Amino acid sequence: MDKPRILLVEDDDAVRTTVVTLLECEGYPVDAAASTAEAMNRLAAGAYPIVISDIYIDEHTGLDVLKAARGHDPDCTVILMTARGTMETVMEATRGGVFDYIAKPFDVDRLLDAVQRAEASRVAAEKEPWDDEPLETELVGTSTAMVDLYKLISRVAPTDATVLIEGETGTGKELVAHMIHLNSARHQGPFVPVDCASIAPTLLESELFGSMRGAFTGADRDRMGIFEAANRGTAFLDEIGEVDLSFQPKLLRFLQEREVRPLGSAKSKPVDVRVIAATNRDLQKLVEAGKFRDDLWFRLNVVRMRIPPLRERRGDIPLLVRHYLNRFNESYGHTLRMTEGALKALQEYTWPGNVRQLKHLIEKVVILTNAPSLDLEDTRQALEDLDPHDKPIESLADAESEQIRKVLAATGGNKSRAAQILGIERKTLYRKLERMNL
Repeated sequence: MDKPRILLVEDDDAVRTTVVTLLECEGYPVDAAASTAEAMNRLAAGAYPIVISDIYIDEHTGLDVLKAARGHDPDCTVILMTARGTMETVMEATRGGVFDYIAKPFDVDRLLDAVQRAEASRVAAEKEPWDDEPLETELVGTSTAMVDLYKLISRVAPTDATVLIEGETGTGKELVAHMIHLNSARHQGPFVPVDCASIAPTLLESELFGSMRGAFTGADRDRMGIFEAANRGTAFLDEIGEVDLSFQPKLLRFLQEREVRPLGSAKSKPVDVRVIAATNRDLQKLVEAGKFRDDLWFRLNVVRMRIPPLRERRGDIPLLVRHYLNRFNESYGHTLRMTEGALKALQEYTWPGNVRQLKHLIEKVVILTNAPSLDLEDTRQALEDLDPHDKPIESLADAESEQIRKVLAATGGNKSRAAQILGIERKTLYRKLERMNL
């Protein structure tokens, strides 16, 4: 069977040549366009079963190419590539019927896999209404891990599937849950979060299911529970791993029946609510330890998504810093800027508190810094002043320097042996020692 003809839209000469060579070696006929105008002309002149386009090209974007390609041929499968992916572009691309969305830089096998899947399916998703004003979000990042997260959110949001969000404290689990809600058919309904870890086990039932007057001491009125308050909307159960084992059967029953019976009531009432749960713990390990019911775990684990910690996506730190600098400069009427050295120090820090910790640090320095810019020394001091519960206060550079000192001491100063133990070349070790003034 003949391979489908592909239109490639890419303004970078090197990338365009690489992709064309890759696809042609695999037997695909390829037409390449270096601008959106050329791409539009080619699309108007003939149909392409598959279109691959960068997003940021010239005065128009890959989203315009997507719209045009799907306008000429609703069955066209479009693959978008970008080094600056955002939640907004992914959501807009998804609404436009994109087949796949790939973050640059990418492995060529990743692109080839997308093309082969597009060829195999040749069936595009049902086109959603085009929205020129996508919802804004604080989900910031262009790393592959974040783009993959955006894609998963865009796919699961329009459904009513139960979602389990996993991630360390401060990664933005509630923000992700809220974005799922805002991009769902329930977006006009309420989004009601509850922190299961902050509620005493004896009170969690009344908090979630509600209570009737006189149900217990102090219950002087009927009280609506979280699930009923979230009717026709979304209930977000944060730190679901902290729910007491004795209460878990009641939670499981609700997830199965979607009915609540307030404490003190003889009757149940149906509620229409989507449940999104989140945890910073490994629920599978809790199940194995007998601290979490396996049937509840299976019920929650319909769609599972993991938010990467900040240390796994350091390339997103400059974007986050700029985002929060702009926000807090505007909020407090300041114009603080970040020097290159200061930004590098932030990128090297381990961020045990993740994005939340970075956000609070940026707000703090905007408020307290009198100088027009934040330099390296001030940044290091700000990192050292972080909450002691967020320690160890140690950058990657500091950890590396300490490790080098330990290995040199253990080898009696033998740099060749130290380089072998450290797994680096000797000349690399010398350069590091120079930077360390050793």
